[in-house]
Amino acid sequence: MSRRAGSADLPLHSGRVPQWLSERMTKLGVLIAEAIIHHYGRDEFLRRLSHPFWFQSFGSVMGMDWHSSGITTSVLAAMKRGLRPRSGELGLHVCGGRGSQSRQTPQELAEVGNKVGIDGSALANVSRLVAKVDGAAVQDGFELYLHGFIVSDDGHWVVVQQGMNDAIRQARRYHWLSEGLASFVDSPHSAIEGRNQGNIINLADRRATQSRLSQLSLLADLGPDRIVHETVALSRQFQPKEESQPLLPHLVMPEHHDVRAQDINIRRLHSNLAAAADRGPADYEDLLLVPGVGARTIKALAMVAEIVHGAPCRFSDPARFSLAHGGKDRHPFPVPLKVYDETIKVMKSAISKGKLGYADELAALQRLDTQARRLERYATGPDLKEIVADELRDSLALDGRSVFDWDAKY
Repeated sequence: MSRRAGSADLPLHSGRVPQWLSERMTKLGVLIAEAIIHHYGRDEFLRRLSHPFWFQSFGSVMGMDWHSSGITTSVLAAMKRGLRPRSGELGLHVCGGRGSQSRQTPQELAEVGNKVGIDGSALANVSRLVAKVDGAAVQDGFELYLHGFIVSDDGHWVVVQQGMNDAIRQARRYHWLSEGLASFVDSPHSAIEGRNQGNIINLADRRATQSRLSQLSLLADLGPDRIVHETVALSRQFQPKEESQPLLPHLVMPEHHDVRAQDINIRRLHSNLAAAADRGPADYEDLLLVPGVGARTIKALAMVAEIVHGAPCRFSDPARFSLAHGGKDRHPFPVPLKVYDETIKVMKSAISKGKLGYADELAALQRLDTQARRLERYATGPDLKEIVADELRDSLALDGRSVFDWDAKY
């Protein structure tokens, strides 16, 4: 995965994550993390978190609003809750969070350092510096309100930050990755997500080296009062031109809530469904030993398997992953709790048996992803409207739930 992975538009949404969903997100999120660590190691999971397309897909497969800024907050909160009791086993620690929680990051990092024997003070300084770079050196109109710092026992880390611009109802997410990071002020970001608002002031870009040096020189030679005087004089003569920022792959997260055909890669969706239909019967004994698990769960597992094993290029359409467990706001359909719970049971069973040396279920999940990629070129199926209509028809039988209903029952 490249360190600078791309950008995206994130509509700024308010609201809350209901307890019935947050508890399931915590369970499934940690199980996916554990599966990735089992197959590819902790560093690979950190790389995934630093990839903005994968991160959005990760939140979508867990039933969050597929296109909104709320995925950032909810995913980090779920991982913090879920990894805390497993940190000794998995070697991962999530610090910080939204608002006042973000200000606790240095203290939490110091505690992690004392616990596992890494330099927590140095990590705390990294946390402060990363926040300063995105909050001051990159002046793009977005005010930071969330800071998540995920660190492993060996000191490798990823930072996910998010800023908001209330005037335009947009959020921007920033990803940092320690791997290969040589400088905090020479294009350090793994990715910057957000709508292109025109030219921005980015003193963290490597092309701004001369600008940073010149600013220090001016401050030493002229002093602040003289600089203000000269700036006013120059502003009357001309308007300086700023070099445009480097173009990145741009993922547009639209304003509309409903999932539309243009939001997904239909060939990839068909390949997920075809793989579930093809591998489901073949792997029935491996995957379906958990009571109550049926064909609909295999479809969800095909998408979860892609989150675990898929290549970075396959996450350009995060909306597709909302077809696994729906969305809390009923888009594309209410969260089918029976399917969600069965997915969790299968993942938990597969990982538990994998630890004991019985990897049949984990292998079956991996075959789902392999088969999907094989079928992508020629798999066909119903259009998105038909798929969603089928889900809505079956929603009641699958205990479909959203933030708009069932609150009185749970």
